[in-house]
Amino acid sequence: MICIAERVFSLSIMMICFRVLILALGLAVFAGGPGMSFAKDEEPSFNSTGLALPRFVSLAAEEAHVRAGPATRYPIKWIYKKRGLPVEIVQEFDVWRKVRDRDGDEGWLHKSLLSSRRNVIVLGEEGVAIRSQDNENSRTIARLQPGVIATASECKKAWCKITAGGYEGWAERKSLWGIYATEEFD
Repeated sequence: MICIAERVFSLSIMMICFRVLILALGLAVFAGGPGMSFAKDEEPSFNSTGLALPRFVSLAAEEAHVRAGPATRYPIKWIYKKRGLPVEIVQEFDVWRKVRDRDGDEGWLHKSLLSSRRNVIVLGEEGVAIRSQDNENSRTIARLQPGVIATASECKKAWCKITAGGYEGWAERKSLWGIYATEEFD
């Protein structure tokens, strides 16, 4: 009876040691521990789409739960309640995107809550003039107040073509959040 108990105990100890060894090996590989190296193509990536990071997108949903990590098991940090709000994707993991808003706050959103539509937020204390052409000498069509969300359809040099409140025209890039300083598109 004692012999059988000793064998079972020995087997249990061996299994525990084996599991600890496998766990340690897995952690060393994941963390790139001593003697471990990854070929350039095999590096763990936080860019699952291969698209440029960072990049601007906008919220596709009226309500978007921002989480502390890239899964539904992470707690909700806050909730965005504004469709079209521009955010900046700074990291990707599988179907999750780590976003930053204009206040610098960061959290994780599921990709289904995002749209590639380019929206911007009007900055400043005085707002921005929408002009008929891409220069400051052209006619002012409207003036947008700070915080207004507009759709950007084109950006070149210091100007972006935007649409908001039924008005379409050109606004100075420096007065908008959601466009990089040297980014151009049409």
